[in-house]
Amino acid sequence: MRIEIWSDIVCPFCTIGKAELDKALAAFPHADEVTIVPRSFELQPGGSAVEPVAEHLAVKYGWSPAQVAAQCDRIDARAAGLGLRYDWRAAIAAPTLDAHRLVKLAATVGLARKVETALMLAHFSEGRDVSDHGVLAEVAVGAGLDANRVAEVLASDEYADAVRADQAEAAALGVRGVPFFVVDGRFGVSGAQSAETFGEALARAWSLTHPIVDLGVQGTGPACGPDGCS
Repeated sequence: MRIEIWSDIVCPFCTIGKAELDKALAAFPHADEVTIVPRSFELQPGGSAVEPVAEHLAVKYGWSPAQVAAQCDRIDARAAGLGLRYDWRAAIAAPTLDAHRLVKLAATVGLARKVETALMLAHFSEGRDVSDHGVLAEVAVGAGLDANRVAEVLASDEYADAVRADQAEAAALGVRGVPFFVVDGRFGVSGAQSAETFGEALARAWSLTHPIVDLGVQGTGPACGPDGCS
């Protein structure tokens, strides 16, 4: 089973949604046959503003400081249930193209999920500016990427086309918000669902893509049922 996940590095519900999916996968009997593929989605494509999340939300939605705090505290409470901490008071809203480009680099060496998770937590829990090249390099190298390759990518526009291609595909699919999960190219799940909901979706998708096939074997062999064996 292949699960593609469109998300942004600075999207709090993306961090939570992925943690809920991981929780569901921990209880999924076919988890070792599941491949996770990170896909890029910029919440502010072409943006350049770097500002505290609290200020960003207040301007974007016209919220008062009390409304910002109430919304972010609810997110933090849900994160806490997953063993995470959303430090929204320190979190910084920033452009994420370069962060996504490093995830694309990581995909070439099998480290996409690890690097993406490290970058998301740097924003979500550590209040780090994930548009800053120094921060990006430190986090990416700490997650296992080669320092020289990271420097080369950050000094160029390498993988930018791959990021834009992900976003074009998302638009073609009608994706307007993230996280968005696509299972085996056929089934979509939108938003940071609960682990239970993800578990149900995984089971249903598996049953539809891996149906039991009648092999056409004739005759009756020994079997057991509620009333005994014969």
